[in-house]
Formats: sequence, structure tokens, C-alpha cells
Amino acid sequence: MSKSDTALLMIDLQERLAPVIDQSELIVENVERLFLTAQMFDMPILGTEQYPKGLGPTVEPLKSMLPPLPEKLTFSACGVEGLLKDLAKRAIHKLLLVGVEAHVCVQQTALDLIAAGFDVYIAVDAVGSRFPLEKDIALRRMESAGAVLTTTEATMFEWCERAGGEHFKELSRLVRKKHAE
Repeated sequence: MSKSDTALLMIDLQERLAPVIDQSELIVENVERLFLTAQMFDMPILGTEQYPKGLGPTVEPLKSMLPPLPEKLTFSACGVEGLLKDLAKRAIHKLLLVGVEAHVCVQQTALDLIAAGFDVYIAVDAVGSRFPLEKDIALRRMESAGAVLTTTEATMFEWCERAGGEHFKELSRLVRKKHAE
């Protein structure tokens, strides 16, 4: 993944769904760190909300870090009108997926993006499901379909590319903040 051709896509981390997701606090924390890192490098951050009338808006602090998000009824984020055209217009070829549920909306989005020719990465510690087994099988299926599994911290350093400089210091603070808490 490089800063120039990668976008971060957050899928359906919403108020009524998050509390029932296994390890949801860790997932939200990791997504927030990825948002901050993507902002640091001026990378596109996209997101979706699945039926917000029923599942509520995106959880804080993520909601305040994003513009209004498109709502969707399809499980795949590729069902959002104009999403794929917008990515092509921005010359985005790679997407890092985060969000919930791993075995439904994240998986269907990953499979559709792979079928459309995108390189898909999954931050395994920034996706979740209600049940660990569902997440585990979804990760295996996405990987066997061609998605690359990674972690939040590995992604942060991959986007940073090198030690030293202003961004590395900011990134190091983000990494230490997580481990200090």
C-alpha cells in the first residue's frame, strides 16, 4: 500500500451495532488511529452506514472525523452509487477495509472490490463480528479470494514508509498512545 494510490474504507461502525461486536472498543480505537494516520498523509477516507434509521449513525469519535456518509441497504459498499467511479477518478487502486461485520458487509465489499480489479487489504484488528468464529472464517475466505491481511500498526508504518521526519514522530506518538493505555 502506498499513500498515493490507497484509500481507507470504513464499513458500518454504527452506534447500535458496535456494542454487540466482539472487541468493539479495540476496533474503534484502531480505526481512529488509522483515520489519524490517513489524515496525516492526506489519504482519502471513505465510509458507509448500513440502514442508519435502524442501526444509528457512525460511532464517536469516528463520526466527527468524517463528512456525512452515504447510507446503504446492500451489504457490499460497492452498492453505494458512484463509489467505484469515484475511486477510479481519484486513481485509487488499493483499499484498506475496516469495520463490521467481517462476515457480512466487509466480506461482501472485499469480494466485490477484488472482482472489480482492486487490491484489497484488511486490517484484521480493525474489523469485527459478533462472534469470533464468523470473523475468523470471513478473514480466511477474503484471504483465499485475494485480500491481503494486515494489522493497524503494520499499516501505519507502511504508509509512513521511513523513519525520521515530522510524520514519523506523529506516528510514533499514535503507536505509543495505544500501548501506554
